[in-house]
Amino acid sequence: MLPESTHSPRLGVIGGSGLYHIPGLTEVRENVIATPFGKPSAPVITGLLEDVPVAFLARHGLNHQLSPTEVNYRANLYALKTLGVERVVSISAVGSLREDYAPGDIAIPDQIFDLTHQRQRSFFGEGLVAHISIPEPFCPQLSEELMTAVQASDAKVHRGGALVTIEGPRFSTRAESNVYRSWGMSLIGMTTAPEAFLAREAELCYAVMAHVTDYDCWHISEQAVTVEIVIETLNRNTEIAQRAVRTLVKSDQTRPRQCTCGVALADAIITRREAIPAEARQRLELLVKKYLP
Repeated sequence: MLPESTHSPRLGVIGGSGLYHIPGLTEVRENVIATPFGKPSAPVITGLLEDVPVAFLARHGLNHQLSPTEVNYRANLYALKTLGVERVVSISAVGSLREDYAPGDIAIPDQIFDLTHQRQRSFFGEGLVAHISIPEPFCPQLSEELMTAVQASDAKVHRGGALVTIEGPRFSTRAESNVYRSWGMSLIGMTTAPEAFLAREAELCYAVMAHVTDYDCWHISEQAVTVEIVIETLNRNTEIAQRAVRTLVKSDQTRPRQCTCGVALADAIITRREAIPAEARQRLELLVKKYLP
């Protein structure tokens, strides 16, 4: 059990371990959580920010030792839900596929295109099948609140755009980058899929604070993306992310969820109840118990 002061954080933040050092985070606790889907990327850090319980999880591990493909997205989101999290903000590095989304800017995307092919995309299967509807992959309410919070941090922020998620860990070729641009994609990253889809299956609100680090490699007058460029931009933007999270936390506890994320599974489970194996019920109890009496 968590101590009362850090019990049931409503907001969870997935990003780099640098967010753990956000000024003003008190009563910090490291939570090692076992899940039916294996180990999360790192212990979940809980604490009080502005006197509000909040949870942080380092997506790539405390030492950034996990590649985008190696991240256990299912375990990460399951662990956050175990703690009582209802809303998840993802902080991610992305490349820009359009001129007006410049390096150093922040974008709050509203669509995703999944080009990954080596990842577990669903909690379901093995005796219990569910098909979620996800035409709008990011929670509109949380995305708008995140947009307002980032604006309050004095950063240049853009609302909207489709984020294409590639497998990685390599960056794109110029031909690939130009194809994504011709498709109308705005941003490119390596971690939002399947994270966004799993969040919806877990009935969690999910939004992305996308930090534009580069122009990918399509922009011939700019330097092609490198790890050095990504890290340099992320380090500059860490303070912006911390300020935005603090602003979001201040209002988060007072705003009820008015979206449909919290009932995403209501009409999604298709397996006949009497045919669901006991093992599947047990494995997915946290997600489906209100639908499977």
